[in-house]
Amino acid sequence: MNIRETHRALLSRLLPDDTPDDLVVRQGQFHHVVIGSDRVVCLPRTRAAAARVPERVAALRALAELDLGFRTPEPLFRSGPHGTDEVPFLVLSRIPGEPLDAGALNDARAADAVAAQYAALLAGLARAATDETVRAVLPQAPQDRWQRFAESVRAELFPLMSDSGRQRAERELAALDGLPHLTGAVVHGDLGAENVLWEWTHGLPHLAGVLDWDDVALGDPAEDLAAIGAGHGHCLLERVLALGSWPDNGLTPRIAAIRGTFALQQALCASRDGDEGELADGLAEYR
Repeated sequence: MNIRETHRALLSRLLPDDTPDDLVVRQGQFHHVVIGSDRVVCLPRTRAAAARVPERVAALRALAELDLGFRTPEPLFRSGPHGTDEVPFLVLSRIPGEPLDAGALNDARAADAVAAQYAALLAGLARAATDETVRAVLPQAPQDRWQRFAESVRAELFPLMSDSGRQRAERELAALDGLPHLTGAVVHGDLGAENVLWEWTHGLPHLAGVLDWDDVALGDPAEDLAAIGAGHGHCLLERVLALGSWPDNGLTPRIAAIRGTFALQQALCASRDGDEGELADGLAEYR
């Protein structure tokens, strides 16, 4: 689908200072993201994603009020209520910066700088969880979250897997047994490398902002640490862990258990949203 062509009139209206043919379009798990010079237009890929826009707006507004030490997208305006004939959209402020290049962490000074800023980012999210306004807006991870997740994977995804795929999934789900119910931090929920933007100053990367807060909730910071490890590798994760003041309550096993479910989480969300491409990608190692 050529988003620039199919939504040319809408994009011309929402991004009047940009030429549609020059716009950058990226595909996320839930949205097509059209990047203008100072604004970003999010076009939900499914009805389910469109229905979640009001909750996303409320969460972003709450985060924008906090001093997190980095920028988050601010909602500017959106389409009318879900169910109207208008193409659903959400317009956000654009945050400058780019995801880290894969080779950036080969330099020890850069790796140390990135690790320190990730540690500060997570500390800021932990502090944010003490704000009553934030706690009133953000959802809280359910106590039986991982049990329900495992049941859903078995019911909805196992029929799509091979025998060996089901055996692998069972091992990954078993690792979730006994995970504690923690809600003491704001958890981004998808802190992959592509959602963290950096700017370079004097040869070192500086955290500019964090995108894509669709899955934000009050939960276990091990989820975000697992995403950092998946996005940047074990060495950087070890640097971050060495810098943070983490309670000694089985953090490393929790990180490993949660990271092992990332593909299953992607596949389950995609199945429920009717996103065949993301579903196939998530189940690639289980078929």
